Amino acid sequence: MPSHWLSKPALTATGQTEVRASFSQCKWGGGTNCVVDGDTIYLEGQKIRIAGIDAPETHDYSCPEELALGEKAAARLEQLLNSGAVSLSSIDRDEDKYGRKLRNAAVNGSDVGDTLVSEGLARAYAGGRRSWCA
Repeated sequence: MPSHWLSKPALTATGQTEVRASFSQCKWGGGTNCVVDGDTIYLEGQKIRIAGIDAPETHDYSCPEELALGEKAAARLEQLLNSGAVSLSSIDRDEDKYGRKLRNAAVNGSDVGDTLVSEGLARAYAGGRRSWCA
């Protein structure tokens, strides 16, 4: 389904939003419906951080291993988001310190963050930035 068919979701501070959109990989500077990396997406131009996980960086990476794993995580997140209706639910905080909306994400009832962690493409977020390099 083309992204322009999607009505703008209301990403409120409370509650849940369900959308069906076509996601691709973001280019520099963001996008409409796209995946930045394994834990950050744009939905209708709004930047959203998947709550509770940390994935390797694909733009500000520290080593080739982080970039390689980050690309795998981003590709898998894109695949998951394109596999069904995406349910975004709020958590105890609306935004992170960078202004990204913090949301849990599920597709077809499966938590996206849990899937990425179980596949070794992300880890549970424990605050701060930890190295993905050996």
